[in-house]
Amino acid sequence: MRTYIGHQQVVGSEEFEELALGIDRELFLGVEDETGEGRAARQAAARDVLADLVAQGAAGDEVAAWDALYAEALTRTVPLLRSSARSVRVPGAGEAA
Repeated sequence: MRTYIGHQQVVGSEEFEELALGIDRELFLGVEDETGEGRAARQAAARDVLADLVAQGAAGDEVAAWDALYAEALTRTVPLLRSSARSVRVPGAGEAA
């Protein structure tokens, strides 16, 4: 079965999310293990996209205005670290005796 959003065929779940929401979440959230240089480039691109969305929203594009609000909220979100990436010791959570 094929899935389409508008005239665009969706190939994978990430593409579905991007097409459905209108923005690439990874651009605003970041990715695990990105370098400092990569982070700076991603954040610069995210600022440019956000500025474009805000301008489109101010010009009357309601969808772009909502996308701008969502994108701005994503930039303020702190991604949770994966539990496998760090070791956290919780008292009383050891093996059952």
